[in-house]
Amino acid sequence: MSQGEIAELSQEFVTVALLIMLVATILLSVDLAGRITASRQRRRTTEGVAPAVSVGAGAPASSPGRSAEPDDLGSWSNESGRDTRDDRPGTSRSYSAGIASTVLATALLAVGVVARAIGVGRAPWGNMYEFSITGALIALVVLLVVVRTTTGRMLAVWVTGLVSVLLIAAVTVLYVPPGELVPALRHYWMILHVGVTVIAFGLFTVAAIVSALQIVAERRARSRTPVAASAAPDETGVEGAGSDTVLPSPERLDRLAYRIIAVGFPLWTLGPIIMGAIWAEVSWGRYWGWDPKEVWAFISWVVYAAYLHARATAGWKGRRASIIALIGFVTVLFSYFGVNLFFGGLHAYDGL
Repeated sequence: MSQGEIAELSQEFVTVALLIMLVATILLSVDLAGRITASRQRRRTTEGVAPAVSVGAGAPASSPGRSAEPDDLGSWSNESGRDTRDDRPGTSRSYSAGIASTVLATALLAVGVVARAIGVGRAPWGNMYEFSITGALIALVVLLVVVRTTTGRMLAVWVTGLVSVLLIAAVTVLYVPPGELVPALRHYWMILHVGVTVIAFGLFTVAAIVSALQIVAERRARSRTPVAASAAPDETGVEGAGSDTVLPSPERLDRLAYRIIAVGFPLWTLGPIIMGAIWAEVSWGRYWGWDPKEVWAFISWVVYAAYLHARATAGWKGRRASIIALIGFVTVLFSYFGVNLFFGGLHAYDGL
């Protein structure tokens, strides 16, 4: 099999991975819908029960048919000991099937990326199509790392959905046939500079999803009724009876977004900023030239630096920090899409 045939075969692997990813998103959506329904039913049940009153000194508060506190396993139980918390993440068959499909799609996408690299004889991020499928792969790997936690399990449907959109754009709009790069890009700095950048892009993608959900979860937490507020969040970090969306607690989402950005920011500093400047000096004889891609990469760096600085010095957390994180991701997307589509400059020769 020739290199060209291997490169074309990679497109088939990516397409199949996309189809399986869509199936995974549907299955995870079914799981989410079931948890939303269960959460609403539990909320109505909780709101319909009068507040518990102690009967005697030291007697625990209780409500009919249900213990007033989580048991030792952190799950709500009725008097018979049967678990009534059926809205917990990761307990349904559709969720298990969705995660299994996500793992399979990730493996197939990885094969597609590797096949593309073998077929073109270089690193698979020489154009927007290759950057997209590699960035999608990084985002899925990050998801599979965090999905082992309760918070991560509740992020799965949102990450797979966004990755599906990215892959759809890659195979329908951004696809570029296998080919050689222009001479200016045939340099080992391209492997380092763009390779580190695509890893940071995958991390920022997941962090943006977490930040968006944090804003929603915080708004839900503020709008809870007094009864609902007394029921959540529990030990698992899941919102309680007042939640219609069954999200992790805003605090957990805020911490997760911070940790992901804390990893992605040094990579963005190293890839686009430092390595980009060194490669620019090697190729064009200057470290900085106000090229649109350089400017927007620096704008993204400033926004994420402001995010980390605001958290470390001013104590910004929650909604305000999440808004800054989302602004940062918008600038990353514009650097990724907008500059290539709407501006010229020295980075325009890589095409789509």
